[in-house]
Amino acid sequence: MSDGQALVDAHHHVWDLDVRPQPWLDEPGHEPIRRSFGSHTLRSAATLPIAGRRLTSTVVVQCVTSVPETRDLLALADNDPLIGAVVGWADLTSPAIGDVLDDLRTASGGRYLRTVRHIVQGESEPQWLQRPDVERGLRAVEERGLGYDVLIRSHQFPQAICLAERFPELPLVLDHAGKPPLARRELSDWARQIRALAGHAQVRCKVSGLVTEADHEKWTVDDIRPVWDVLLSAFGPNRLMFGSDWPVCVLAGGGNRWAAAVEELLDGCSRPEIHAVLAGTATSFYHLTPAPTKEGTPCS
Repeated sequence: MSDGQALVDAHHHVWDLDVRPQPWLDEPGHEPIRRSFGSHTLRSAATLPIAGRRLTSTVVVQCVTSVPETRDLLALADNDPLIGAVVGWADLTSPAIGDVLDDLRTASGGRYLRTVRHIVQGESEPQWLQRPDVERGLRAVEERGLGYDVLIRSHQFPQAICLAERFPELPLVLDHAGKPPLARRELSDWARQIRALAGHAQVRCKVSGLVTEADHEKWTVDDIRPVWDVLLSAFGPNRLMFGSDWPVCVLAGGGNRWAAAVEELLDGCSRPEIHAVLAGTATSFYHLTPAPTKEGTPCS
């Protein structure tokens, strides 16, 4: 398959419950995914192409606050040609954060570590990302040429915007578009803050995790489209990247249903713009194998 036909999944997870518990799976409603998922399960599930493209590369993302989990993900990437990058975890508040990052980068598969992520959505402190010890940790991330995956809920946007203002050289990507409140259909505040965050050139955004913010059973493409329209207007296709959020997306219809929705949302976009969302942006941000664009007309 040529690079022009590449499909990069910029956000998926793996876990083995026999190796490491996932306490968040004990929450009500997670029963359908309360089992182990390896990278082979994504291969077998992602059977529907998007714009004629089939899965060629992925970015695997941490689930729990565990350096050993990150080591396991790096080792997995070292042995699985599908995985092109790892989003890991390290304690940003630790005085030893620099040493931990250096150790991860020299571990088996350490060259696949591209960004660090913390589950800020679970932090109750309203300015957690602005804590002095966290900012010290983020400086260590930046100094090592790594980026940061921003995982927040919609009410935490002020933290993310301040982060972008204070770290203009740190590559940032917003996971799951900041979790817009789709189920409540209250998008005005989210849209305003998305535009503010998008005003910072170092920020990218993942078109992922949206269906689990909508009605899991009844969502349609028309429910997702208002979010897509805001993202496309705010970031442009060259700063957006597709992610399946496998296997969490199983809770809201699965990967193929989401893939079909993404293809419908991309209708009216040019070939270069489709390429950007489906491969180019993630390839650039996560330093994957390059995938060239092609000429075309802009999104309508």
